[in-house]
Amino acid sequence: MKVKVINRSEEACTRTRSQDVLKVHRNLDPALHPFEKAKEYTRALNAAKLDRLFARPFLAAFPHTDGITCLARSPARLNCLLSGTADGEVRLWDVAARRCLRRLVGHAGAVTGVAVAPSGDVAVSAGADGTARLWRVPFAPFAGGPVERDASPVLQWTARGGLRGVDHHWARSQFATAGVGVCVWDHARSDPVHAFEWGADTVASVRFNPAEPDLLASVGGDRSVALYDLRSATPLRKLVMQTKSNALAWNPMEAFHFTLASDDCNLYTYDMRRLDVARCVHQDFVSAVMDVDYSPTGREFVAGGYDRSLRIFAKHGGHSREVYTTKRQQRVFAVRFSGDGTYVFSGSDDMNVRVWKAQASQQLGVTLPRERQKAAYGAALIERHKHLPEVRRVVGNRRTPTAIYKATKTRRAVMDAERRKLKNRIAHSKPGSVVVKPARRRKIVEELE
Repeated sequence: MKVKVINRSEEACTRTRSQDVLKVHRNLDPALHPFEKAKEYTRALNAAKLDRLFARPFLAAFPHTDGITCLARSPARLNCLLSGTADGEVRLWDVAARRCLRRLVGHAGAVTGVAVAPSGDVAVSAGADGTARLWRVPFAPFAGGPVERDASPVLQWTARGGLRGVDHHWARSQFATAGVGVCVWDHARSDPVHAFEWGADTVASVRFNPAEPDLLASVGGDRSVALYDLRSATPLRKLVMQTKSNALAWNPMEAFHFTLASDDCNLYTYDMRRLDVARCVHQDFVSAVMDVDYSPTGREFVAGGYDRSLRIFAKHGGHSREVYTTKRQQRVFAVRFSGDGTYVFSGSDDMNVRVWKAQASQQLGVTLPRERQKAAYGAALIERHKHLPEVRRVVGNRRTPTAIYKATKTRRAVMDAERRKLKNRIAHSKPGSVVVKPARRRKIVEELE
């Protein structure tokens, strides 16, 4: 056996007197750093632990008198948020001051949708009573100034049947409503300027494309996703899936892409130019996904579920990077990103609108340059070493309520059983007789034009 040892002379390493300076052996080459990888790994692990230690995402809650059914943010003002409730009331909130500026009262039933015009001075709401109403949205007054508590609608439109959703055009004075069909209305006309129907008994949600002014999409009760062009008299294309979708959101930066919130606990991102396959399947929910909304940067989106949680996904991530829950939070029906992408709003049927941080451990307020540099350095270390076991375990660790944890285990067991059953069927069948569809095509039934 061969053993390699370091051999040094005793005279060179031993001090003759206690007052002598101890000699330190080091490499004077500035290009060489002893234990560089070990030191960086330790720093990355500490940064990951500190990131989870200071993760305090919940900021505030805005109480209401009934369950929250819809949310909308103003594209012109960062501190403007509107919330619709099941008792027919719409409230205008000053998020920075955490106070209600105005109560918009007029609907006889639940408010099913609310949207703000691009100018930010008017808003449109849709209700289960079959009416759409136009409201004035004031600027937030100075702190301590007078606040007008109640307001009446400026205009009102009546549609056939109840309305399920509304969305305002990104540039024009037009808005679209979802109900028996998809209707496009103008502020200056009492009748719809466009009306589309394609087999769906009820349209659940409708959204205008942020880049193409004449394009909009809707999801219906017949498990369909339809695309419409205002320049044509008929819908363009229709995608039928195995499960019903509850909401739809366009990517503001990649305007060809949109994401569906489905009843099968998943979200599906599609490219409108190719609807025969999904670009990505986003998992982790254990119940139906009720709403979805993209960040202004287009890099991530937030979704709220019937399992009393909301999750934040990367646009190409199959699993969520954050999950937010509280003990009192119930089923989440509406979610929105703030205009600067820093905050996330959620509305649930426990009569509260909650404000969360998009980055759970982000330091808010004024920060010094050294603090910003340290935060950026820690994030870069975590990103570089996130594949290592200990760092990955710390970064991916999220505590969820017992009900969600048990439902996740049950769902994972069911999916493993289905995967094992398919594997056995392939092994005991004639080669090529069992067609295996990838997850991105499995839920698609047909595409119509």
